[in-house]
Amino acid sequence: MREILIVGGGYAGFYTAWGLQKKLRPGEAQVTVVDPRPYMTYQPFLPEVAAGSVEARHAVVSLRRHLRGTRLVSGTVTRISNADRAVTVRPVHGDAYELRYDILVVTAGAVTRTFPIPGLAQRAIGLKHVEEAVAIRDRLMTAFDQAASLPAGSERQKLLTVTFVGGGFSGVEGFGELLSLATAMLRSYPELSIEDLSFHLVEARGRILPEVSDKPGAWVVRHLERRGARVHLNTQLLSAEDGHVVLSDGAEYDSELIVWAAGNAANPVVHNHTDLPLDERGLLLARADLRVGTDAEPVPGVWAAGDDASVPDLASPVPGARTVPNAQHAVRQGRRLARNLVADLRGRRVRNYRHGSLGVVATLGLGRGVFQYKGIVIKGFPAWLMHRGYHVLAVPSWERKIRVLAVWLTAALTGRDLVSLASVQHPRDAFVTGGRMQNPSADRAKEGSTA
Repeated sequence: MREILIVGGGYAGFYTAWGLQKKLRPGEAQVTVVDPRPYMTYQPFLPEVAAGSVEARHAVVSLRRHLRGTRLVSGTVTRISNADRAVTVRPVHGDAYELRYDILVVTAGAVTRTFPIPGLAQRAIGLKHVEEAVAIRDRLMTAFDQAASLPAGSERQKLLTVTFVGGGFSGVEGFGELLSLATAMLRSYPELSIEDLSFHLVEARGRILPEVSDKPGAWVVRHLERRGARVHLNTQLLSAEDGHVVLSDGAEYDSELIVWAAGNAANPVVHNHTDLPLDERGLLLARADLRVGTDAEPVPGVWAAGDDASVPDLASPVPGARTVPNAQHAVRQGRRLARNLVADLRGRRVRNYRHGSLGVVATLGLGRGVFQYKGIVIKGFPAWLMHRGYHVLAVPSWERKIRVLAVWLTAALTGRDLVSLASVQHPRDAFVTGGRMQNPSADRAKEGSTA
């Protein structure tokens, strides 16, 4: 059998493997997916995971449950050597090893783009993985608990100050959802008021949400500011040392929670550790049919899709345009790639990828949203309903659709679940502390022997 190796189990990788599982005949090919995580993350749900509107487990799709006929390898691909038809895999435990292939599919996805800003690596958290979304929610709720026991002052102000850096969809949706959560939480904390909250959205460009036109983008800024937030446009983060935020517009303040959502960068294995052709951005150069290479010089047996692939956008009127890295393209490229792989295996004609935008929709918090399709713009509650309707249909598998919809219906009847589980991030603390309290003499003896 031909060995098809898929690097990455995100959107594009999952949908490619899922499609191959449905279309391949028995014995036609063996499919292997390499990914360090046992699940695909449905990233549009991460802002709602951070706000508690979607359960963390429901924002991910188990690879083993849905890719039953696929070999799954838990590890990270650290090098692609197409000259040797092999990739190097680094497992969580044990030594690195090589996997060989006949056909390679690179869907490694992008990584969070960061800059050498003082304090950023020590204080900030991203919003690209479900673990980060859960931690953001728990940190905000823990900060509320701590702030409620403090008198008014700088320490309480810092705990209730939230900073998001990045005005794209991920940053704006996460910011709007967390602002909605914080405002709702005030009803459970009579010691705190709306004046204690301080939410800052920082964007280096002169506008947010570049996927929508100028007027809807400006409306979102006004909408967030009416809700008490401060939006810093044409502004960069200069420092975040010890939680002290310094912005290029002159603003300085202390912030307990700093979320970095300032865009994506090419995956390091694609950018630095492969002999495959790249474009000027460090992305894999792909043709319209998703083969790696150019029309004149395709790379035999190598395909790519998703955020780390530079694919011609045939639906764009702009000559030379490339598809933007978003979920719409990754999902549909994965589906097209599965069909093309099967067609190629059977000696049939492959088809080019072509997909026009279905419009853009963003949540700005519970009951608030914005939608745009060409010249049509919808705001507020109807747009929020459209956001939920679209994504409950788009999340893969009926099992996940039902689970997400059940959580939303339950919340509509019973309200938000305002419980922090920050302690689960350090599960052994209670065990270790309890042991020390039961046997303090052992700790004193250990201290004495150390001295």
